[in-house]
Amino acid sequence: MPETLPPSTSSRQLVRAIGRWSLTALVVNSVIGSGVFGLPSTVAGLLGKFSPLAVLLAGLGMGIIFACFAEVSSQFHQAGGPYLYARAAFGRGMGIQMGWMLLLGQAAAPAANANLFVIYLGEFWPHATDPLPRALILTILVGLLAFINVRGVRAGALVSNLSTAAKLVPLFAVIGMGLFVLHTHPAASSGATTLVTTNQWLKAVLLLVFAYGGFETALAPMGEAKNPRRDAPFALFSALVVCTVLYALIQWVVVGVLPDAAHSQRPLSDVARVAVGSTGAALVAVGALISFYGYLSAKILGMPRVTYALAEQGDFPRAFAAIHPRFQTPYVSILVFAALVLAFALSGEFKWNVTLSAVARLLYYGVCCAALPVLRRKQAGVAGFRLPAGNLFAGLGVLMCAVLATQVDRSQSLIVAATIAVGFLNWLAVRNRNSIARV
Repeated sequence: MPETLPPSTSSRQLVRAIGRWSLTALVVNSVIGSGVFGLPSTVAGLLGKFSPLAVLLAGLGMGIIFACFAEVSSQFHQAGGPYLYARAAFGRGMGIQMGWMLLLGQAAAPAANANLFVIYLGEFWPHATDPLPRALILTILVGLLAFINVRGVRAGALVSNLSTAAKLVPLFAVIGMGLFVLHTHPAASSGATTLVTTNQWLKAVLLLVFAYGGFETALAPMGEAKNPRRDAPFALFSALVVCTVLYALIQWVVVGVLPDAAHSQRPLSDVARVAVGSTGAALVAVGALISFYGYLSAKILGMPRVTYALAEQGDFPRAFAAIHPRFQTPYVSILVFAALVLAFALSGEFKWNVTLSAVARLLYYGVCCAALPVLRRKQAGVAGFRLPAGNLFAGLGVLMCAVLATQVDRSQSLIVAATIAVGFLNWLAVRNRNSIARV
């Protein structure tokens, strides 16, 4: 018999305080993180003057995945995100697997951002990267956001909204400064313009897909959205347009202004330095710190709702579904996720955390795209957004994830395999336990 996931009583206890624009800001905040401050130079090194085109192509490719998520997410008003979609489409075992993959990918990403926060702070306070100050800074970063979100989803959404606005200001400032330089001076030569191989294009698009990723976190707190079936598609498409335009303009400015963009460690700061000097570069560095912190705030708001949903359905210890008696928030899930992020940030370095996140995302993006036609059959009567040519989009999304997965090396594949094994053991432990479904 097809497995359905009716809304639970405890889901109705959560406060529905996230409106359309707050959800859009949460998606933008979940996507724009450290990548926009570092990836332009890496992509320029791979593709040179063609890199702005790669940004647009990656945005188009991610539009396929965003579109699939828009339809799938609009059919649910419970918390859970990709875990919930995979569970409803393919059963309990796949749902648990996607829960593990989502936790792996989305705990590693904010941990990497926290590491970069400390590195950029070292520009102003060199001792920030020393072991003890580093540990204290990371603890304060994560601990403060956990405290804010335990106290209420309105406060968490407010922090996300403010940090989204704060991070966009320096990014648009860099675009403005770069366009001024391009208007008054000839464009610089950034990277080789010789033949670019297919492998270079795939690597560049894979990096950029990672830069566009993270939106799935914002879909997790649907139990606290005012009108998730209407607002989720709007938030996804609006955020995709904002991020694509922003990324493309930044890439164009970087390759046009910097003569050797491929070897710039802080490309946006270097653009500001060319335009207005060291003061501009310092202001952009401050913007980077705000961006990293905002990204972290969005993750700690969204991701604990996944472990909450797992526990609510009987697939995780019931403690994770606990609702705070005063603040009406899933406080155990928030505190556990924050502790996991802090552990990754303290024990792992930036590259290690990014690797974990990128590999996991490819898997659950593909599974959620594959869920679209299945859910159309299983939940034909459910009202929600319907994507024109949805089955075609779903197939293209799965194919895209499979092609990009060919760029994953052996060590990353082993990490994914280990996570799948843990998810399988989790399923073995709970497979005979009744799933809790309240009407």
